[in-house]
Amino acid sequence: MKVLAILYDGFDAAKQEPRLLGTTENQLGLRPWLESLGHEYIGKCHRLVSSSKEGPDSDFQKHIVDAEVLITTPFHPGYLTRELVEKAKNLKLCITAGVGSDHIDLNAAVDRKVQVLEVSGSNVVSVAEHVVMNILLLVRNFVPAHEMIERGDWQVSEIARNAFDLEGKVVGTIGAGRIGYRVLQRLVPFDCKELIYYDYTSLPEAAEKAINVRRVTDIKEFVSQVCSGIFGEKLQDSCHPTQCDVVTVNCPLYENTRGLVNADLLKHFKKGAWLVNTARGAICDKDAVAAALRSGQLSGYAGDVWDVQPAPKDHVWRTVKNPLGAGNGMVPHYSGTTLDAQARYANGTRSILDNYLSNKPQDPQNVIVGIGKYETKASRSYTS
Repeated sequence: MKVLAILYDGFDAAKQEPRLLGTTENQLGLRPWLESLGHEYIGKCHRLVSSSKEGPDSDFQKHIVDAEVLITTPFHPGYLTRELVEKAKNLKLCITAGVGSDHIDLNAAVDRKVQVLEVSGSNVVSVAEHVVMNILLLVRNFVPAHEMIERGDWQVSEIARNAFDLEGKVVGTIGAGRIGYRVLQRLVPFDCKELIYYDYTSLPEAAEKAINVRRVTDIKEFVSQVCSGIFGEKLQDSCHPTQCDVVTVNCPLYENTRGLVNADLLKHFKKGAWLVNTARGAICDKDAVAAALRSGQLSGYAGDVWDVQPAPKDHVWRTVKNPLGAGNGMVPHYSGTTLDAQARYANGTRSILDNYLSNKPQDPQNVIVGIGKYETKASRSYTS
């Protein structure tokens, strides 16, 4: 059996910190476990761990052709296209060490009877906390304040003119699944004016009541205060206050969400709103977001996801700011790969691989694609 793992290089940090399990150096902690199974087993199992994933000469493309198992992460993904799936004649199992399998052509996996699994729930707390941090750093204008201190300056007015309280603001999440709901839960103590969500399905009534959240079924109404009276007139005083001060994206990437936050939708945003995206970079149109920031339609954009990853050095999101020279909170994709999250997704990867090798049933919540078909509720995140 050939196991191909495409991970990211950790360099000195990975050598100094063995808990950086998602790196090529520490190999998801799988080496000690595999070696513990005995020399005879190891002799039958060829493992290749690499970060090389771009182009026809990469380890990824050269070795996927005869690999039986592919392990990759959302943070340094090997993009498994239909073309590569067709070339991978021995491929039986794809494991995402983390959450989010949109780097795999899932329809091709269904057609070729390649199973796709991910470690469901391994990142939810980590990402939800990162979202709340992003919201606060944008609303409080934190990044330029810290940069001012680093420069040795002290001009409070330059920072305070674009700093606000989160209390009394309307915050909405696009997607109220495991991460989106946890974001809303963590915002309750901030006494926001209203918490709302946009999703293809409603939360259970008890879950809505627990955090006093309301669903909005129209995406444009969700971001902007729009409603009609008896004769179609817009009656702002009778509308729910659904004009979001903060929008956070917490939905998966699939056909219907690709480019969801585009130039047209951004025109409906409240002028000066803040946008956070820790879901997938391709959900937001990069040029439209950049234009909205430059014009002041958005006061800020923060997150850690890019399309593609690693992001090109000239990617506009690296440097774009609002008219006041602020509003950028972008970082590398790490919200779901804290040391705590890495322990969870490494253990989950081992469990999935162990079940596969032992011919045991997989945990249903981890299965995105079974043998020749989409499986369970998890797959609904990737299908329309």
